[in-house]
Amino acid sequence: MTEGSSRRPAGAETLPTLAPEDFVCASCAMTFYSVEIMAALADISAVPQSVRDVVASASESELRRRPAPHIWSAIEYVCHLRDVYATYTIRLHRARTENSPAVEPMFSDLRAARFRYAQLPLAPVLDELADHVVGFREEAATFAPADWQRTVSRRPDEVRTARWLVRQALHEGRHHLTDIQAALERNGSV
Repeated sequence: MTEGSSRRPAGAETLPTLAPEDFVCASCAMTFYSVEIMAALADISAVPQSVRDVVASASESELRRRPAPHIWSAIEYVCHLRDVYATYTIRLHRARTENSPAVEPMFSDLRAARFRYAQLPLAPVLDELADHVVGFREEAATFAPADWQRTVSRRPDEVRTARWLVRQALHEGRHHLTDIQAALERNGSV
């Protein structure tokens, strides 16, 4: 369950429900409540290099071709991950500095279409992903132990802790790394 799932055509996006605090992902076997913050941050640090490794041997056409009309291309997933870490950095900051702020949805399919993810050059996007992960970790480093219980909400019924934000950011990295691999496999690259 990822925010703004890419399983719909552009323009057909509805706001998906956020994963709960105790989410267990059947696809990537992540159990949110068992992930400690420091371990999550360490794993998040590895996301940019893992993505680089997976896309390293893909051709331009393999990176940009959607395996099916409703499934993003590898480059679209890479762009989405870059945006996840930027968005979640801001969400973390707001959780720490504001009292229960309402945060904006990502509108991932809209971003992919309007910002032409499929046409973007890979190298700068990979560099931005790495920079956004560093920024995310720097923001997390500003948290005192009590700050992890601070909350944000996207909708009134979706109150999530700062701890959840880190866990969800890790989940996005893990989950979309497998999506990138799958997109390339379907296109004959991996």
